[in-house]
Amino acid sequence: MAAVPNPDKDLIPVTILTGFLGAGKTTLLNRILTEKHGEKIAVIENEFGETGVDNEILVEDREEQIVEMNNGCLCCTVRGDLVRILGDLGKKRRQGKLRFDRVLIETTGLANPGPVAQTFFMDEDVHKEYLLDAVITVVDAKHGQRQLDEHDEARAQVGFADRILLSKTDLVAEDELADLMDRLRDMNPRAQQKKVHFGEADIREILDIRGFNLSAALEIDPAFLEEGHHHHDDDVKSFVWKDPRPLHMEKIETFLSLMVQNYGEDLLRYKGILNIQGEPRRMIFQGVHMLMGGTPGKPWADGETRESVMVFIGRRIPRRLFEEGLAYCVA
Repeated sequence: MAAVPNPDKDLIPVTILTGFLGAGKTTLLNRILTEKHGEKIAVIENEFGETGVDNEILVEDREEQIVEMNNGCLCCTVRGDLVRILGDLGKKRRQGKLRFDRVLIETTGLANPGPVAQTFFMDEDVHKEYLLDAVITVVDAKHGQRQLDEHDEARAQVGFADRILLSKTDLVAEDELADLMDRLRDMNPRAQQKKVHFGEADIREILDIRGFNLSAALEIDPAFLEEGHHHHDDDVKSFVWKDPRPLHMEKIETFLSLMVQNYGEDLLRYKGILNIQGEPRRMIFQGVHMLMGGTPGKPWADGETRESVMVFIGRRIPRRLFEEGLAYCVA
């Protein structure tokens, strides 16, 4: 299994903000950049256009396209490679030239956040300095259904999300909103959904989600397990597998490695808590596409029900094949 980020307090936490064109990412970002929240955040944007923050600029470094806001936030554009930008920011931070506590990356509306997330697993220098905290996806309640119908990127953004922020909810009827939320839950049951108005999300709803923290609890929306709202034939789907029986360690490692080799490109996110035979601690694993990592979690408590819980989110996942293979791994 590949190495995974160690949630060390010395690492710089990173949040990826994504969402389809017009969903309200820039509105939300502007609020973060201008609000007096006490956080020093370095913001990396794919496209630094008319963001409405010109009056807030204190310092501009034209060589690196970095601007500093009067609330201590930084903003810079990605005109080059993300790895280089992160390296430059980290170097200036170590030298004392820049001060920031965390990084927020805004992707373009047409971007699949997968390659951005993979950067934090694949590049050793980035891996040593930064910790990927979460992917936050903004979904336009007014146009979300059509965007999900028509655009692969919109579906991928939902599949990758650790948290989904629903914008423009005041522009749709309650039953329309409920239908959209059901659809999003079918696609990604592990992402909490929150309504936001004009980008007025509580900063605590966006930061320190710990979505990529292997030792964090595996959260699945309980409503996902209720039947009766499977209306859409999306290519991005999810399923949850649960089993109280202990698993054989070598079998489950072999099976998951085989599935990742064969279906990794279509697996957007997967995460689980494993009940391993003869192991006093729960085993926690997760992955993005072809990259998978695992680590021991906290011990099972006396009298606690030991159960394996896994969630897989991806395109055209052969659910029956996965379920039969996982059943074979039972000790």
